[in-house]
Amino acid sequence: MTDFIELCRQRHSVRSYTDEPVSEKETDYIMECARLAPSACNRQPWKFLVVTSPEQRKALQGAYDRPWFATAPLYIVCLKNTRDNWVRRFDGKPYGDVDVAIAAEHICLAAADLGLGSCWVANFDPEKVRAFYPSPDYEAVAIITIGHAAEEPTAVTHTRKDAADIIERM
Repeated sequence: MTDFIELCRQRHSVRSYTDEPVSEKETDYIMECARLAPSACNRQPWKFLVVTSPEQRKALQGAYDRPWFATAPLYIVCLKNTRDNWVRRFDGKPYGDVDVAIAAEHICLAAADLGLGSCWVANFDPEKVRAFYPSPDYEAVAIITIGHAAEEPTAVTHTRKDAADIIERM
């Protein structure tokens, strides 16, 4: 296993996949990492749809109509339970989106740990995802694509702000 900082440095968004499927063992590892993610007051206000069948993948592709999206062999739809997420008492802020985002990043890092590519998709049509999974208690937060990258990056370069620009010690 790669050390964590190296994993963070290497992980990047992949937008082109081979047709090689993600194995059940790899999928189980990724989903176990998501299951172990922390959440506010341990509410775990999430559900994850693991979408691999060609029919279901095709149905979901209408929610995000980009050619590269269709190349991913695995989609994980990250849903929040809108009725059972912790709410901050001081201002009523619900934390379901934050909790699901933590689990979604566990998914992306677990995929990277296995040498798989992933991409966090947020710019999807929520109504089409709701039609795909019509539950009044769940709302989509992200769709994560996972698969074997079609091309190896020559060098992963992330443009990040300098630490001095984002960290203030008090």
